[in-house]
Amino acid sequence: MNEQLRRAPSPDLLPRFAAIVGDRYAITDPVALEPYLNEGRGIFHGRTSMLLRPGSVGEVQAILRLANETKTPLVPQGGNTGLVGGQIPFDGELILSLTRLDRIREVDASSNTMTCEAGVVLVKAQEAAAKADRLFPLSLGAEGSCTIGGNLSTNAGGTSAVAYGIARDLVLGLEVVLADGRIMNLLSKLKKNNTGYDLRHIFVGAEGTLGIITAAVVKLFPRPRAVETAFIGVPSPAAAVNLLNLAQARVGGTVTSFELIVRDVIEFALKHTHGVRDPLASKHRWYVLMEVSSQHGDGLRESLEQMLADASKQGLIEDATVAASIDQAKAFWHLRHVLPEAQKPEGGSIKADVSVPVAAVPRFLEEASAAVKALVPGCRPIPFGHLGDGNVHFNVSQPVGADTAQFLARWGEINDAVNKIVLKHHGSISAEHGIGKLKRELLPKVKDPVALELMRGLKRMLDPNGILNPGKVL
Repeated sequence: MNEQLRRAPSPDLLPRFAAIVGDRYAITDPVALEPYLNEGRGIFHGRTSMLLRPGSVGEVQAILRLANETKTPLVPQGGNTGLVGGQIPFDGELILSLTRLDRIREVDASSNTMTCEAGVVLVKAQEAAAKADRLFPLSLGAEGSCTIGGNLSTNAGGTSAVAYGIARDLVLGLEVVLADGRIMNLLSKLKKNNTGYDLRHIFVGAEGTLGIITAAVVKLFPRPRAVETAFIGVPSPAAAVNLLNLAQARVGGTVTSFELIVRDVIEFALKHTHGVRDPLASKHRWYVLMEVSSQHGDGLRESLEQMLADASKQGLIEDATVAASIDQAKAFWHLRHVLPEAQKPEGGSIKADVSVPVAAVPRFLEEASAAVKALVPGCRPIPFGHLGDGNVHFNVSQPVGADTAQFLARWGEINDAVNKIVLKHHGSISAEHGIGKLKRELLPKVKDPVALELMRGLKRMLDPNGILNPGKVL
């Protein structure tokens, strides 16, 4: 990236950008800008002279045309819930916030599709689908503030990927504004469309480096008629993998979530989070939070209970409870969703969002835990996450009483050790959070060199002036 694009835009350009959206939606006040400049974990802090909040696709077009003409770099931002710094302007770039593009253009229950603009908050999309007696299955802890555009730009995963796939699997069509202001309209509802290259997938997971997603057609599914949620104590991750396989084969429905949780992080939640209760009567080293669903209204609970009884006989579980009410099921999920926040009072936490084949998860956890403990005696590995799709959030909390700054200074060293084990098991250093700024320097070490060169070629072709989210991913 040349030095010109590393500088903030000249002051004389700012009124030209402001004129596109109107002064009300061109934010320059430092206090008002502050929430858009901080990443949620406090790792990254950015700087900018202006945030633009376009209210239409036409205004996005005009902003990009001017930015391309003047070589003004832009950082697109949705709900600012990203965890790798992809949404933060580090060098004074303008922020392009998509949150005003928040219309649900259509819910087509007959076609099982919904057309959403990029700024639609995920929970609003879920609610709109539910009103039409449909399910939009993408679900993650930040769903109350993350946006559809951000979900697609980072290829979000979440807790239901084991059954429905990740964000990329849920998209049928896209509307994208390119760097030069042209609109690529691929807002198709078709499941079968074999007319050449499938360009939508270039932009999903690109973190706004190739174009700005302004709308999408996403898949809907029939709403389950029965849902059961169980919290289960298991003796080991290996037992949890076997339980997953048994559940997928035996339960008379679909395993829609299968989360693995270490006891230590539950202790954190009980200690630091209001309204959290121990899920089982006795303590267990490992837990599984499992949700199953069915299109049939009857028999699911009995099927789940029979599977759990069989699993107990096989030594795969130590104890289990099936939620007796919707409120109890919500309490189970509340416990799962507060786990990231519950780590903060314990001091520094070094995080790795990784994936390995499901069968390799137990060995990975054993080897990674041993590796980080050897590097930092007394550190506390805190793994949890989506065992059903092999995505583990392998977090490492500082030793009790350690200096937080000194511990966090070893972020790269600890992640290098974890990533080496991930690659040994043919996994990925980024499962669902993306590359952004945090993992940009790691990408050339793990990506196939031919694939990496093709990525660079796409970037040069689609954004020749390098105005779209510079310094991220590549």
